[in-house]
Amino acid sequence: MISSKFNCKEIFKEAYNSRYTWPTTFNGYSGKCIYFENEKSIEGKFFLDSSFKPKIINISENSIVKGISSQLFEVAIHRVKREFSEVHKNNNFKFLGESDKGIRLEVLGKNEGDKYIIKDKKINMVFRKIHGVVIEIFVKEFIDTGDGFLSSKYSSQQLDIETLTPKSKKFEYEDNFVNLGINNIWVLDSRIIKFLDDNDNTKKIKYIFKELSSM
Repeated sequence: MISSKFNCKEIFKEAYNSRYTWPTTFNGYSGKCIYFENEKSIEGKFFLDSSFKPKIINISENSIVKGISSQLFEVAIHRVKREFSEVHKNNNFKFLGESDKGIRLEVLGKNEGDKYIIKDKKINMVFRKIHGVVIEIFVKEFIDTGDGFLSSKYSSQQLDIETLTPKSKKFEYEDNFVNLGINNIWVLDSRIIKFLDDNDNTKKIKYIFKELSSM
């Protein structure tokens, strides 16, 4: 197909607006958090306030506190609703091709060089330049919340911005979400992260969030 058959900006806008985001009235939530790695298990409590800044208590190991905080913040920041007209007002979109994986688009303008693949009104590939590296994400599965889609199974890796060679391990994510039962608020219930260590052995870290309630 040729690019003249597509309004690329409208295709991306439709997929962008199909993502699940929290309502602007959402003020955060809290609950228990459990970290698992191999035979190790540590439990604490967390609070995610209206600014979506995590606070972890009853866990003393800084690396684990940082890990739990990172998962909560990463999910939260992607649930904040920002209008397409605000985020992409200085961008246009170029058609690169189409396959069974979807329609490939490249960004022109402020975020020149970023790329996406759109299929069934969902963004299933992200190639974005962030803080001097490229983040490449491939989404395999989604959850339909009724108010938008959440990616539930995907991979993520950092690439060198010039050579596109890997700068980080490839992380495989499996996320599960639950509905808090108020205003269709969906939050992270568990996250499993798998990757290969330096000896090519599969490592798995699991985060569990339970007894969740709105603040």
